[in-house]
Amino acid sequence: MPGLKLEPKQPYPISIKQQPITVEHEPYVPKPINKLLDAGTARATLAVSKESPNGTIEDDYAAKNQHRTVIQQHVTYWDRDNDGVIWPYDTYIGCRDYGWGVILSLIAAGIINMGLSYPTVRGIIPDPFFRIYVDRLYKAKHGSDSMTYDNQGRFRPQQFEDIFAKYDRGNKGGLDAGDVYIFWKEQRMVFDFFGWTACALEWIATYLLIWPEDGVMKKEDVRGIYDGSIFYKHTEETKRKRAKGAKHGQTTSPGLIAQAKKVL
Repeated sequence: MPGLKLEPKQPYPISIKQQPITVEHEPYVPKPINKLLDAGTARATLAVSKESPNGTIEDDYAAKNQHRTVIQQHVTYWDRDNDGVIWPYDTYIGCRDYGWGVILSLIAAGIINMGLSYPTVRGIIPDPFFRIYVDRLYKAKHGSDSMTYDNQGRFRPQQFEDIFAKYDRGNKGGLDAGDVYIFWKEQRMVFDFFGWTACALEWIATYLLIWPEDGVMKKEDVRGIYDGSIFYKHTEETKRKRAKGAKHGQTTSPGLIAQAKKVL
């Protein structure tokens, strides 16, 4: 049919030349032989991709978190005592362990807890200590984002794959700052000012958390942000760097010093 692009063995179009934006940003279409099954079905406990169809298997991370939804896994790292409540101090300590400086950690703790506390409380009275309640984190979901989390906190593989299928210009295997800007601009919903702001802050935080040396946030690193596994991995790397630095008479490793200079 003229003007339509049909995927092999698929009787429906995914783009039409009469609407160029559909050609420019085509969605993820599973291949005939694909380890990622049922990409359109949300996973309650697994953040999966075509590269990692079983989720994060390192250190049995997925197996150890089968009692948590993916959105809960996303923040479990910050719940330092595993009591289901994240205090601002928990967030601050998590940022410090991750390798961030005092000022950046304080800013992050303030933004995160003030932004996420109220939606997760029971009732209408705000929490005076800005605590985040992990079991109700799904209530903090907002619009104008990728919609990778559904409204109950599950992980939606199709929406995750769409991020990279549509916005990874040049098939780099990840997103650079320009890709993220285009994604953010095109995901904005009308008059959703809170969602616009929250989405922007989340991707800025994602970039700072991953801090790619080549400027490209790799797809699997972004997936690790969604299920929280990258926080544990990076924290262990930070501890090793600090131990190595202390062994050589340094309080901070050279890599962290270089990173701090970039951030500041």
